Amino acid sequence: MKIPYYQVSAFSESPHGGNPAGVCLLKDWLPDATLQQIAKENDLSETAYLVPEDGRYRLRWFTPASEVQLCGHATLASAFVVFEQLFWPHRQVEFLTLSGILSVWRSEAGFTLRLPADPPVACDPPEELLSSLGIRPAELMKGRSDHYLAVYDSEEQVRSLSPDFDALGKVDCWGVIATAKSEGDYDFISRFFAPRAGINEDPVTGSAHCILMPYWAGVLNKSSLRTWQASARGGELRCVTKGEKVEISGTANLYLRGEIFIDQE
Repeated sequence: MKIPYYQVSAFSESPHGGNPAGVCLLKDWLPDATLQQIAKENDLSETAYLVPEDGRYRLRWFTPASEVQLCGHATLASAFVVFEQLFWPHRQVEFLTLSGILSVWRSEAGFTLRLPADPPVACDPPEELLSSLGIRPAELMKGRSDHYLAVYDSEEQVRSLSPDFDALGKVDCWGVIATAKSEGDYDFISRFFAPRAGINEDPVTGSAHCILMPYWAGVLNKSSLRTWQASARGGELRCVTKGEKVEISGTANLYLRGEIFIDQE
């Protein structure tokens, strides 16, 4: 069995930047164990799987370790494949996901996706989390999505973080977002760590901005923000808060196109 496969760099104007996502086109669902094995073999932050369904696409995302409830960059990558490789005739495409119906459309910034907002709230900081980050944040919050938000006093603190990933992977949470107000051309910067999900540092994390945007929109008193995720690959996102939704825009580029061979007994 051969599966059409694409690797797309999301939130980047270069195929060598942003966050690379695998996108697999399926006619019908394979066993979850097979989907997980493919994602582990791809060894990317996420591999997305698409199946056509009633004029939409059913979309699922897998890290090398597990299936996830929401992934922004692999949704953007999936939309890129649908629009640019499958020649989708409409301006907008809808994906049926574990987080509900997600819409993506062409925009001046490339593609825009609409995700549910996840305003963070103050929480008691677990000492093991604070110690694993190395530098203690000025503020710690948490979203419904089981992501912690660590707010720092300076951009330099965020950029210089070197977490103990073994210790961080033992903390009872899905991931940790580190952020600070930008001292350059952006409104804020961020980094994202999720060793428990098999991702020490994610290059660019669309879903993290479901938490980041409600926070920074309130702090900066702005509904439209330009941000940079300061990983080694790096990526720019343009985000807008709209009530209970966050609209995230960015570009995407195709890195490779091929086929995955599956031995079905």
